[in-house]
Amino acid sequence: MKRNFYCANVTEEHIGQKLTVCGWSHSRRDHGGVIFIDLRDREGILQIVFEPEKQEIFKVAEHIRSEFVLCVKGLIRNRPEGTVNPNMVTGKVELVVEELEVLNSSLTLPFEISEHVDVSEELRLKYRYLDLRRPNFQKNFLMRHKVSNEIRNFLNEEGFLEIETPFLTKSTPEGARDFLVPSRIHHGAFFALPQSPQIFKQILMVAGFDKYYQIARCFRDEDLRADRQLEFTQIDLEMSFIDEEDIIDVTERMLKRVFKAALNLDIKTPFERISYADAMLKYGSDKPDTRFEMEIKDFTQELKLCGFSVFSSVISKGGIVRGLCLPNGSQFSRSEIDGFTKFVGEFGAKGLAYMKITDNGAESNIVKYFKDDEIKIIISKLKAAPGDLVVFLADEEKIVAQGLGALRLKIAKEQGLIDKNKFNFLWVIDFPLMEWDKEEQRWQALHHPFTSPKNPDELNKENAGTAKARAYDVVLNGTELGGGSIRIHKSQIQQKVFDILSISQDSAKEKFGFLLDALAYGAPPHGGLALGFDRLCALIAGEESIREVIAFPKTQKAVDPLSNAPSQVNEKQLKELGIKVVIKQAKN
Repeated sequence: MKRNFYCANVTEEHIGQKLTVCGWSHSRRDHGGVIFIDLRDREGILQIVFEPEKQEIFKVAEHIRSEFVLCVKGLIRNRPEGTVNPNMVTGKVELVVEELEVLNSSLTLPFEISEHVDVSEELRLKYRYLDLRRPNFQKNFLMRHKVSNEIRNFLNEEGFLEIETPFLTKSTPEGARDFLVPSRIHHGAFFALPQSPQIFKQILMVAGFDKYYQIARCFRDEDLRADRQLEFTQIDLEMSFIDEEDIIDVTERMLKRVFKAALNLDIKTPFERISYADAMLKYGSDKPDTRFEMEIKDFTQELKLCGFSVFSSVISKGGIVRGLCLPNGSQFSRSEIDGFTKFVGEFGAKGLAYMKITDNGAESNIVKYFKDDEIKIIISKLKAAPGDLVVFLADEEKIVAQGLGALRLKIAKEQGLIDKNKFNFLWVIDFPLMEWDKEEQRWQALHHPFTSPKNPDELNKENAGTAKARAYDVVLNGTELGGGSIRIHKSQIQQKVFDILSISQDSAKEKFGFLLDALAYGAPPHGGLALGFDRLCALIAGEESIREVIAFPKTQKAVDPLSNAPSQVNEKQLKELGIKVVIKQAKN
């Protein structure tokens, strides 16, 4: 027998037809001498029926257990009255088995193939081939394929060329750690796996391929979180003879098409735009979640002369004071508020001041240090109402923004203030070009050193801290989907940026020489963008972690329980590579 239909594609239109389906025995029920099995394939589930009149087939069916692999042929009919399942696509029909082939049996499973099974991620990843059989995963990966296909179709129609860039390239340690690959032929030399195709896609622009894209595999040796993996996929674009508006337009239209195809959802374009400065002020984050309000407000000017010495002292030393209103926050106990204080302490904050808003103004042990007008300003600016809790942080700007931004998200999640059915897109623009690294005592590129400044002719070391970049990030529901920039296409400007970043000519030549050489041979104005494909798919699927849309992810300990990678290699392999492994002894 050969399959001619997927299980979930069988409908009432096929009643009276004989079809052949294949799949796994999902569940089995014996009812009054009749055996019912839910047969599952990648598309879904179809109920198949074994009737006792067909004695030989029925005897075989009596021995079928979970996850046996079956091929069956039979007649499609309506389910009897009272047995229709409205929760299944195939809930009105069933297949009465006339021919049966057991293609394989199965051992007892380490966990049930179910959406409701509660087992450790370690066990799930060890038996990933079983985990991926779960209907929700099948749905996620069908969606991932559809999204990938829609992106390719859109970009092909827009005149982009799909061009592959190398996996084995040169280490340029300016961002996250590289994965290094030793060369067998050149002992002591190493390739690096690409953190992104950045340099190569810029070179493709110099080569005249004015619209490039790639659904690219990238690698970063970094600590893992819910939205990070050692290897990941990104949608990589680059265009020549364009400006920011062209890239923003293409990206919005591509995402609009993807969401229509994946969720039949019409997302609103153009997306909202917010400056980096406003995002950090209002939301304490450069990837703000705007599905709920709770905006942070600055009180540095209004409270610089207040009687509360903690605030006035911080402001006099160049710090800031900002506040956040927690709706109905007066219900929080003192121990819960102490927990918030501990939470913001993780971001460097030394304390959290607060006031409970009442019908008569405010209550707390610090209210006595404020004038009535100052209290009124606080209540008015935060739009606080009786029963709310107002919290403040006073410190250097970065600590205040990060602390209140994280607290804002924490409270919103715990209090159910986020509408999970919303998809709020926005662009963050007007990023700083550089940020000061206190440890290294030098400027660092906020994005990467190839990002064009807004006013390149005016850029120098004295104004590096206020210089703006021609950069843009696209954010969805508090997740950075991706970002990009207009690139530097003139050698002299690129050298100026390197000088400010304290990257010497020799160092620049060693790390990026082939790009710098290319820029000297008629590089066109160009820019691009990279979107996190795994993050996009996770958001579409409504998953908290990108591991749920990656077929074979690593754990948070950066291991693969399925293959037991990473693993040691034998001495012969190491000798060929000219490598000797030194194992550090653990300290007692």
